[in-house]
Amino acid sequence: MTMLGMDMVSLYFWGLIIFGSLTLIYILLSDIVDGIFEVIPIDPALILSFFTVFSASGYLFEKFSPFAGWLVLGIATIISIILVTLLHVFIFVPIRSAEASLGYSDEDLKGKIAKVIISIPQDGFGEIVLTIGGSTVSKSAQSFENEPIPYETEVLIIDVQKGVVFVTPYEKVLESYNQ
Repeated sequence: MTMLGMDMVSLYFWGLIIFGSLTLIYILLSDIVDGIFEVIPIDPALILSFFTVFSASGYLFEKFSPFAGWLVLGIATIISIILVTLLHVFIFVPIRSAEASLGYSDEDLKGKIAKVIISIPQDGFGEIVLTIGGSTVSKSAQSFENEPIPYETEVLIIDVQKGVVFVTPYEKVLESYNQ
C-alpha cells in the first residue's frame, strides 16, 4: 500500500523520526513553549506521543507482521489510543496534581503545629520540627511567653521574626480555647 507517493513502511518510519524528534524537543523546551499551546485544549505532549507511538507501531507491524494496509493502520491507531490514554492517566495527571512547591514563606509557618526537638529555655533558643508540603523543616524557636518548653512538647507557631519562630505550648492554647 502506498500513500502520498511513499510506501507505508517509509511513511511510518519518517513519521517516527519526525514525531519522535518533535516529542523530544517539546519535552526539553516545554517550559519555554507552553504559552504558545495554551489555546489547544489537549496537551501537546499527548498529541506528539500519539503520533510517535502510532508511527512506531505502524512501522513494526508493517515491517514484521503478516498484516498489511488498512489493518495495520487500525491496529496502530488502537495501540496509540490505549498507550497515550495510559500515559495521560498514570503519568501526566499525577504529575500535574503533584505540582505542590516545597517552598514556603515565614507567613506560611504561622498557626502550624510543631514539635520541640531541642528544649526551649527561658530567655533562650531551642529548635522545633514541622512538616510543610511533605517535607520536614526544622527552625530555631523561642518561647512566645518567655517560659521554658520541654523536649517533645507540641507547640503552636505564633510569630516568625528573622527566621526564628515564636511558639507556645499547644496544650495550653487548647485549654484556654476550651474555657
